[in-house]
Amino acid sequence: MRKFQRLLLCLAAVFFLAAAKQDASAAGPNVIPSGVTADGMDLSGLTQDQASLAIQTYVEQLKSLPVTLQEQNGGSVTVTAGQLGLAWKNMQIVQEAAQIGKQGNIVKRYKELQDLAHKGRDFHIELDFDRNAIGGVVREKCSQFNVEAVDAQLTRSNGVFEVVEGRSGYMVDVDASVSAVYEYLTGQWDRQACSVNLVGAVDEPEGRAEDLMRVKDLLGTFTTSYASSGSDRSKNVANGCSLIDGTTLYPGQTFSTYEAVKPFTEENGYYMAGSYLNGKVVDSIGGGICQVSTTLYNAVLLAELEVTERHNHSMIVTYVDPSADAAIAESSGKDFQFVNNTAYPIYIEGYTKDKRITFNLYGVETRDPARTVSYESEVLERIEPDSEVIVADASQPVGFLHTSAEHIGYKAQLWKVVKENGVEVSREKVNSSNYQVSPRTITVGTATSDANISSVLAAAIASNNSQIVKDTLANIQATQEQLAQIEAAQEAAQQAAQDAAAGN
Repeated sequence: MRKFQRLLLCLAAVFFLAAAKQDASAAGPNVIPSGVTADGMDLSGLTQDQASLAIQTYVEQLKSLPVTLQEQNGGSVTVTAGQLGLAWKNMQIVQEAAQIGKQGNIVKRYKELQDLAHKGRDFHIELDFDRNAIGGVVREKCSQFNVEAVDAQLTRSNGVFEVVEGRSGYMVDVDASVSAVYEYLTGQWDRQACSVNLVGAVDEPEGRAEDLMRVKDLLGTFTTSYASSGSDRSKNVANGCSLIDGTTLYPGQTFSTYEAVKPFTEENGYYMAGSYLNGKVVDSIGGGICQVSTTLYNAVLLAELEVTERHNHSMIVTYVDPSADAAIAESSGKDFQFVNNTAYPIYIEGYTKDKRITFNLYGVETRDPARTVSYESEVLERIEPDSEVIVADASQPVGFLHTSAEHIGYKAQLWKVVKENGVEVSREKVNSSNYQVSPRTITVGTATSDANISSVLAAAIASNNSQIVKDTLANIQATQEQLAQIEAAQEAAQQAAQDAAAGN
C-alpha cells in the first residue's frame, strides 16, 4: 500500500513539474507571468518593454504633481516634482518580473509559479530625485526669501558720532534645505501634492553698540587738491568721495574702492573727463576717480591699515608724490583694497570743499602717542621724452591742431618711516612704481577735398616735426586767404562789368 502511495506522489510531482515547465515556456522569456504587479499596477502578460513603458508613463504623470517649498516666514514657491529631478530608480524590476518561474531547476521554477498563483507578487517602484536639480530650484527660486542683515552703522554729523542699530536678517540654508527636501521626497512622500519646509537661519548683523561708541579717534587723514580740474572732473571727484563717505568697516573686513564707487555711468553721477589709457590722456566717463582712491590710500597708510591691493598709474600724476598714488580701472581690473586689521570698527569720512578732497579714518587709537608715522617718496630714475608724435586725424578739418602735453617717466618707491620720541626707529619700503614716459602728441586735422592741400599736409606730418607742420598750416591758410581775396576781387569786377552794361 505504501509503495502505491509513493508512486502516486511521484506521478503527481512529475505532472505538476511538467505543467510548470509548459506554463513557463508558454509565457516566453520576455513576457511577465500572471499575478505580477508594480505598486498595484497589473503587469501580467506584458513584455518587458511594455511594462517599462507603463511604469514610465506612471512616473511621468507623477512629475506634474505640485511640490510647495515653504519658508518659515510664510513665503512659498510651488514647483513640480519633475523640476526637482524625479526619476524611476529601480528599472531592473521589469527584468526580475519577467524571470519569475524561468530560472533555476524545475523545482525552483515550479515553486515560484505556485507562489505567484496563490499570492501574486507586487514590486515596489522606487523613485529618486536629483539633488542638483533641487539645489538649482532652491537657489534660483527661494533666494527671494533672503533678507540680508543690516549691520549696525556709524554716522557723523557736525563732528558728533551716532550709532544706527543693525537689523537681523534671514537666509535660506541651501545645503540643509536640499537635504530636507530630498529626504522627504525619497522617504515620506505619498506621491500626492505636498509641502516641504525649507531650512533657514537667522543672519545676525555685524557690530555692537558698545564697540561703535568707542570709535572717536582720528587714525589717519589726507587731503589732495584738484584746483586745476575742469567742471566735469571736479564733479566726478566729489561724486566718488560721497559714495565712500559714511562707510563702517568692521575688524577683518576688506574695503574695495572699485566696488564702492562703481558703476561708472551717468546714472551713478559720473561725467566724461580726462583719464589715462595706453599712455594717452583720453576722455572717459568717471575720469578723475583715481584721485579719490589715491587720497584714500594715503589716509589708509597713515592709519596703518593693511593694504592688500594697490596699483600705480600708467603715467605720473601731479596731486601726490611719485609712488604715493593708487589707481583703479574697470578695463584693466585695477582696484585699491585694504583690510581693517584693528580690533575695532573703522569709520570712513570723506568730503570735498574748495576743490580739495579729504578722507578721515576714525577708530580706536591703540598706538603709542610717542610713535609717529610718515611716508617719503624716492625717485630712482627720471626719463625725459626724447621725441614728439604727430598724428593725422581725418575726422577733423585742415587747420585743426591739438597738443597733448608730454609726461616724464619715473621709477620711484615709497618708504614708511617710523619715529619714536622724534628718533627714527625703522624705515620700510612700501611699494615700487614705474611710470611710462609719454612724448608730446600733436593731432592734426586732414579732412579736405583739395588733393594738393592733402598731399602737402601729408608730407609735413611725415616729417614728424611740429614746426614744419605749423609752418605748412600757416602757408595753407595764407594761400587760402589769398585765393579768397582773388575770388572776391574777381566777383566784384564781374559785378561791376554787369552793372556798367546795364547802364547803372
